[in-house]
Amino acid sequence: MAVYDLEEQESIDDLKAWWARWGTLVTWIAVAVAAVVVGVQGWRWWKASRAEAAGALYAAVGAASRGEDATKARDAMATLMDKYAGTGYASRAALLRAGQLWRDGDKAGARAQLTWIVDHADDDDLKQIARFRLAEVLLDEKKVDEALKVLDAKHADAYAGLYADLRGDALAAAGRRDEARAAYQAAIAKIDAKTAYRHFVQVKLDSMGGAVVGPPKDADAIGKALSTPPAAGQPPAARP
Repeated sequence: MAVYDLEEQESIDDLKAWWARWGTLVTWIAVAVAAVVVGVQGWRWWKASRAEAAGALYAAVGAASRGEDATKARDAMATLMDKYAGTGYASRAALLRAGQLWRDGDKAGARAQLTWIVDHADDDDLKQIARFRLAEVLLDEKKVDEALKVLDAKHADAYAGLYADLRGDALAAAGRRDEARAAYQAAIAKIDAKTAYRHFVQVKLDSMGGAVVGPPKDADAIGKALSTPPAAGQPPAARP
């Protein structure tokens, strides 16, 4: 029995010696792990709460825009820009807000919203859409050089036809017919041949003295496209 007591005492002594040497380090490691776990959980909660709040404000902007409640939309948008600019909701809400301002005749306000998206959005697709619509607004305001500068920004190939078409409009407005013709030709080369939108661009190219790329395949669709030309800030239905 005494032998077992001696062995047990030796084990306890070894444990005490080990703890004396490593106990502080083990304690700090445990504290650090706990802090990381708590920090991660807190960050997730904070991020989720921000997303929820930003989502509610985005919904408010959308509802206000549909209901013509300009004050509510303005206040919700201001809060999104001020406190939640880094969220995807802010840029998407700004796009909705720009549309409302445009419909209300506030071109400067629409331009400001679109410029904000270009400067702050993390989503490249959203930025490229905002640039396109910003160029439309500038062109409507007869600011051709500014519109062309916006259209010169790098964009994905998926938007090449849209950008080239609007570039053609800007160049045509400036009286630069040869450059406009080249832009429309570039647009046609990028747009699906089966769409009425491509034939709409073809008509603009023809008006510049361009060669006919191909006969219309759907006369009714083309006629419909030509009867409702795109207004600035609102591209044709064929545009994304």
